Amino acid sequence: MQQRYADRPDIALTTLPVASAPEDHADTLRQAHAYQVSSAKDETPARWFADATLLAHTPNLLCVSTSGSGYDTVDVEACTRAGVLVMNQAGANARSVAEHTLGLMLGINKRLAESDHRLRRGGVFSREDLMGRELHGKTLGLVGIGHIGRRVAELARAFGLHVIAHDPLLDDETIHQRGALPVTLPVLLAESDIVSLHCPRQADTLDLFDAHAFAAMKPGALFITTARGGIHSEAALTAALESGHLAGAGIDVWDVEPPPRDHPLLRMPNVMATYHTAGVTHEARRNIATWAAEQLIATLDGQVPPRLLNPEAWPRYAERYRRILGL
Repeated sequence: MQQRYADRPDIALTTLPVASAPEDHADTLRQAHAYQVSSAKDETPARWFADATLLAHTPNLLCVSTSGSGYDTVDVEACTRAGVLVMNQAGANARSVAEHTLGLMLGINKRLAESDHRLRRGGVFSREDLMGRELHGKTLGLVGIGHIGRRVAELARAFGLHVIAHDPLLDDETIHQRGALPVTLPVLLAESDIVSLHCPRQADTLDLFDAHAFAAMKPGALFITTARGGIHSEAALTAALESGHLAGAGIDVWDVEPPPRDHPLLRMPNVMATYHTAGVTHEARRNIATWAAEQLIATLDGQVPPRLLNPEAWPRYAERYRRILGL
């Protein structure tokens, strides 16, 4: 990121300490034309969210960029009303998240975490107590086949998995092109040995996987999510695992991150848990920083950024751009 900005001496980059408060940097915010904010809402104080309160102190702000595909720290509607463009870095961590997804599938199927824990604790047990399963020949159902889902499909085929997918945002031909057989959600739930979530967190996907959805899954199936917390009900998943209806789960995202240590899912040996780290790799972070800088520079040059979340704000942005920058 610094290198991209170094090539543009007309753009000044200022980093604001997250432990401070916006009012401590009133002059900087008042002059700012662009604002970069973390995507991690549980790690970012709400006072730094790009919402109506912050916008009231940034009269010259033209664009907001997040440091990932998520944008929970941005009030997109408020930005749109203010004529401020919002962009994310969707796809920058796709390969990293896809690899993590396959890691969870392998870990649960081969019972890697269980074996590791038993060996560390000591005691007598048989290898047959940790009998696993192969991925080859199983059916993988992807709920969402966008930037990440298509990468998962690519990796899954290398393991000999049959890949099916449901994505209401894409037509059947596109799903085919991305390496999966298009199916309805009920068919996916009934036929998949492994269900993996890769859909965005939005109003129509909140609690998409509730008790009814888990009950509709194939008995003995695995549930994997590297999507976002809130798309699945943690209570319903716990019940489905406790009843034995589901054989296991791999979870990277939570309602509260990190989850409390006494969370019931963390007590289950057939649950492999990670702390929203699927996309936390050196490569992904480098991509995110580079893409963010390139998008912000393009926007400040009056160009449409490739990952614009609120294109409806463009007319008002264009008018403000000309007025604020005198161009």
